[in-house]
Amino acid sequence: MKTKYLLPLCTLILTACGHKADYDATGFFEATTVTISSETTGKILMFDILEGDNVKAGQEVALIDASLLQLQEKQINSQQSSTVATSPDISVQVASLRSEIAHQQQEVNRLRRLLSDGTTTQKAYDDATAALRTMENQLNAQLSTLGKSQNSIKNTAEALQYQSGQIAEQIDRSRIISPINGTVLEKYAEPGEFATPGKPLYKMADLNSIYLRSYFTANQLANIKIGQKVTVIADFGGESQYEYPGTITWISQESEFTPKSIQTNDTRADLVYAVKIAVKNDGRLKLGQYGEVRL
Repeated sequence: MKTKYLLPLCTLILTACGHKADYDATGFFEATTVTISSETTGKILMFDILEGDNVKAGQEVALIDASLLQLQEKQINSQQSSTVATSPDISVQVASLRSEIAHQQQEVNRLRRLLSDGTTTQKAYDDATAALRTMENQLNAQLSTLGKSQNSIKNTAEALQYQSGQIAEQIDRSRIISPINGTVLEKYAEPGEFATPGKPLYKMADLNSIYLRSYFTANQLANIKIGQKVTVIADFGGESQYEYPGTITWISQESEFTPKSIQTNDTRADLVYAVKIAVKNDGRLKLGQYGEVRL
């Protein structure tokens, strides 16, 4: 009985020992995903995209209700206009005093001539000169007060302008804009729901340029480098396989235990290094799909 199964068993062992995998590494196709979140608070008014839709960079995909922000912006703009209107017109307010100073200067000049002719007294001239200096001091004090008031009003108006700009920026951020060209992978909200800052709305990725996250053993590291061209085989089940040119773009600096779903050409290897291989997608490759690498 033992002799009957000895030859087939030996044949199976020899066959297994002589079999060599026709790949150097395996992995799964992935893409760099981008999760877009709300930056403002409010009801979602429009969110028409569906999972699987292709969107372009700069495309508006959702709109958050910003009516309260718009009212705040109008209120602040009104306050700013009212504040600017209270700014004093310095030239008008000091015009009367300047006119008096000019008249007094003429009087001082007249008395100086009379004093030189001996037809007026020194006291009259000194009194006129003192009155002129008093008026000039009053003008300087008024100019200082009006200048400080004008600067204060100007600063208040600028602060209101900054507040208005901040609210305008929040209103602009209520429009959800796609940051990249890509495909919507998951949608987390619907129109009518309430959005809050940081709450994810949808996830997307550029599926035209994806990569195979594969795993190489330590013994294979000497044979690979960044920028190296390799062949990537996509497995579509059964005998359906397609080859794609790939480029190694990243090699992990740290080893990790071999993932359970990953096969290596050395079944005894416990530690492997993750490697990203960029592949141009022709439309057939899907995220999570199994793939192999041939150096």
